[in-house]
Amino acid sequence: MSTSAVLRSEWIKIRSLRGTAWSLLAGFVLTVGFGVAANAGTGDSEADSAEFDALYSVFIGLNLGQIAAIAFGTMAMSSEYQGGAIRASLTAVPKRGLFYAAKLANVAGLALALGLVTTLVSFLAGSAFMGDAAPDPGDGDAVRAIVGGAVYLTLMAVFAAGLTAVLRSGVAVLSIVIPFTLVLSMVLGEASGSVADYLPDRAGQQVLYADPPGDLAPLAGLAVTALWAVAAMLAGWWFLRRRDA
Repeated sequence: MSTSAVLRSEWIKIRSLRGTAWSLLAGFVLTVGFGVAANAGTGDSEADSAEFDALYSVFIGLNLGQIAAIAFGTMAMSSEYQGGAIRASLTAVPKRGLFYAAKLANVAGLALALGLVTTLVSFLAGSAFMGDAAPDPGDGDAVRAIVGGAVYLTLMAVFAAGLTAVLRSGVAVLSIVIPFTLVLSMVLGEASGSVADYLPDRAGQQVLYADPPGDLAPLAGLAVTALWAVAAMLAGWWFLRRRDA
């Protein structure tokens, strides 16, 4: 099969999975909804606080939205291992590298497209409740956070997809990654400070701040998350290439 044909076939697979569509929709609703609810509740009352970052405040819903992105990447990859579907896929596309790259390209493309819509709507909707404290949409930091937030969601989806190719189980990946992102970084962040700054979620979220609280600059933090995603992708490729279908 040609590259374009493999890309189309993987697009059809992902599009036909009900769970992936719901996870993408959940990512949008959770991110925007939680951001609006949080900012509608506080308005500009915290603007005088030294720790208040107006830019991060409009994207606070990404803490929930990233879970949906992880679920999307996991389900898109794990569907191949349900009922032995991976055997049929690799029979149709014997070039495992092409098959794997096409799968990840579709995951990344969909996550990035919805991520851009999600972060843009979150920014506009969250800012509407912040009064004079709202971040300026024409500011370079705002543009960086909107685009960077979408890239962050994409990297988390790809990170989960790569791990799923290693473990071959969506349940196992979700059981590891979700507590990892929700609990471990919080515990390490309070206990040891800078160590938590290099975890995939904490590092990538630096791009959402006007004044990042961690040791990493915004783009450097996003680069650290990209390294985690690349490591997971390479590990997934190694296991896919070495194991029997």
